[in-house]
Amino acid sequence: MQIPFHKPYITEEEIAEVVDSLRSGWITMGPKTMRFETEFAACVGARHGVAVSSCTAALHLALKAIGLQAGDEVIIPTMTFTATGEVVCYFGAKPVMVDVEEESGNINAVAAERAITERTRAIIPVHFGGLPCDMDSIMSLARKHGLYVIEDAAHAFPAWYGLSSDAKIDGLGRMVGTIGDMTCFSFYATKTLATGEGGMVVTGNEEWAERLRTLRLHGISKDAWKRYSGEGSWYYEVVEAGYKYNMTDIQASLGLAQLRKGEWMRRRREEIARRYTEAFRHLDGIIAPREQKDRTSAWHLYVIRLNLEVLRIDRAKFIEEMKARGIGTSVHFIPLHRHPFYRDSFGYEASQFPHAEWIFDRSVSLPIYPGMTDTEVNYVADQVVEVCGRWKR
Repeated sequence: MQIPFHKPYITEEEIAEVVDSLRSGWITMGPKTMRFETEFAACVGARHGVAVSSCTAALHLALKAIGLQAGDEVIIPTMTFTATGEVVCYFGAKPVMVDVEEESGNINAVAAERAITERTRAIIPVHFGGLPCDMDSIMSLARKHGLYVIEDAAHAFPAWYGLSSDAKIDGLGRMVGTIGDMTCFSFYATKTLATGEGGMVVTGNEEWAERLRTLRLHGISKDAWKRYSGEGSWYYEVVEAGYKYNMTDIQASLGLAQLRKGEWMRRRREEIARRYTEAFRHLDGIIAPREQKDRTSAWHLYVIRLNLEVLRIDRAKFIEEMKARGIGTSVHFIPLHRHPFYRDSFGYEASQFPHAEWIFDRSVSLPIYPGMTDTEVNYVADQVVEVCGRWKR
């Protein structure tokens, strides 16, 4: 059996939406992009949505909107993809990395507060694997110190924070996208809603939303895309230096179709996660991710930690064993402080991040996507159990 680490869930519904766009003759940013913005923002409970070419672009524009300047500082967790840090560097600002919570892999609010200086302008919490951060603590310290909060929700559609212990998904909690000042989502091919490439900024601030719309298309005045439609005019004005960060209607077509089944896909990933967790319940070689009563994860990732005190193999050998059994895996993430650019540019050392180091040495991400069959899920679980049994001390 061959099971890839990820496979996008694309059905005839997505194909029909794309074909409809192709037949319409409108394949760049146009009416479907505007629809996708409106429907996605409504889905997460935000007032405004601005579709862009990637989550990296979303983060870049969000920092631009708050006026980040050279010499400023932005606090980020070290357990994240490089995009979270590199967008800060675009401004000549400093990404100030902090350690994470050992259990969740999310930013440690206490460490974040210790890192605040007079140069700090913002915090970018990353909802690792789809599990929301401790946003009450993050928002509290941000308001205390006058900082912006830009959520990196690349993993977290759809996810909820602040649910009561017995609540279901019925509006009793806050959806990721309604908590921080701005929230940035990813629609990359492996994400929980996939448009191939793409991203979205959502916010409740109308002024920011309008500026983001201008910045994403060369700094051209509002609704520049309409100049090629019957509603528009040939005349336009460039009001500031912007970027080529717009989404296309082909991508938005995929997004519209995926959005309609976003909650079903989340529930399927949750079901897979629970099957894994049940299979590993009595396996002392594995530390499985835990659900939290006040949060609902998007389950973008299912990251196990190897109990290296029990197993006779390290992470690299475990991945080889899974590959030999036809199972694709991945590692999320190599902490940013370990990469030469961040280490050499900012002088970070592993000793500053004990929790991230512990997580990294042990982490393996297993396949978790809606198209997996129960047979495939059971096969992955069985092979993990077999490998751990074979290599137990």
